[in-house]
Amino acid sequence: MSEVSLKKLTKVYGGTTVVDHIDLTVPDGTLTSILGPSGCGKTTTLRMIAGFETPESGDVLFDGVSVSKVPVNQRGIGMVFQSYALFPHMTVGQNVSYGLEQQKVKGEELRQRVEEALKMVHMEEYINRKPRQLSGGQQQRVALARALVIRPRVLLLDECLSALDKKLRVEMQGELRRILEECGVTTFFVTHDQEEAMTLSDAIVVMNQGVIEQTGTPAEVYEHPRNRFVASFLGKANFFRGKDILSLVSQADPDTTYAVRPERITISTDGPGLRSVVESVVYAGSTTTCCVRLGEQAILAETRPEHGQATWKRGDEVVLSWAPDAAIPLED
Repeated sequence: MSEVSLKKLTKVYGGTTVVDHIDLTVPDGTLTSILGPSGCGKTTTLRMIAGFETPESGDVLFDGVSVSKVPVNQRGIGMVFQSYALFPHMTVGQNVSYGLEQQKVKGEELRQRVEEALKMVHMEEYINRKPRQLSGGQQQRVALARALVIRPRVLLLDECLSALDKKLRVEMQGELRRILEECGVTTFFVTHDQEEAMTLSDAIVVMNQGVIEQTGTPAEVYEHPRNRFVASFLGKANFFRGKDILSLVSQADPDTTYAVRPERITISTDGPGLRSVVESVVYAGSTTTCCVRLGEQAILAETRPEHGQATWKRGDEVVLSWAPDAAIPLED
C-alpha cells in the first residue's frame, strides 16, 4: 500500500491538453473515485499512474518517491479493465496465478495465494473453469482476484463495473467495497457513474476538461459543491440567482448563484414561497419527482409520499419552499 501524489501532472495529445497540471494526494489505503464526463481526462490520469502513458510534465510519486521513470511491471500496480481482459484459454486458477508466476512465485506459496485471492472474491469453487463458463459478475471477481493476488501497492479500476446490468452492478458495488476494505490497498476507481462513486468512495475527485474541479468526501462534494458543474454533475440541482430567492433566503447575495437539491424542496398548496404549476410527475417507487415551471426555468422537486398518500398531478397549483441552509452558494 502506498500514498500516491500527482504533482502538476500534464498530458497532451496532438496539441490538445487532456490533463492540465493536476495536483492530488491520496492517502495510503483509501479508495478514491475519479468522476467526470467522457473526455474529461480521468482514464488518461489513471494510465499515467499506471505507467501506460508518459506525462508531458509533472510527476507521479508513491510514498514520496517518483515512479515516472519506473516501468509498468515494476511499479507494483494491479489493474482491472472494463473488459476484464481475462485470458480465454486459461482456467480461473491459471488467470489468477499468472501475475505471481511473472514474479517467480512457485510451489506451495503460489497455490496458497491463489486460493486466498479466490476465497476473498468468493470464487474458489470455480478455479478450474474457463472465462467463457462464467457470468459477467464472476469474470469481474476473477479479474479483481488476479489484480489483488500480486499484493499491489496501488490498485487501479477503470470502469470495471460498466459492463454489468444494473441489478448486478449494484450488488457488485457493495461486494467490491467489502473486498477493498478487507485488503486495504490504495485504490483509484475511474467512473462516469455518480451513484457508483458515492457508494464506493472514501473520496471523490470531480474532473472536467482536464482539470480537477473539486476533491472531498462524497458528503462534502454533494452537500457543498464548489461550482455549477460539480453541483449538476454529482446529483441533481436547481439553480437560482440570489435576487430571485430573497423571499426564502433573506441573507442571499443578489448576485450569487445558489444550488438547491430537489430533495430539499418542499411542495405545498399554500404558505410563503415560489408559486408555480406542476408540469409533470414521475413516480419511481420510493420517490416522486415533480417538474414545475417558474417562468423559463424548469424546477425539479423530489418527494417521498407516505403509503396511500395522493401524489401531485399535472396542472396542480403549488408553492415551493426550502430551508435557508438548503441554498448552496456557488463560485460561478
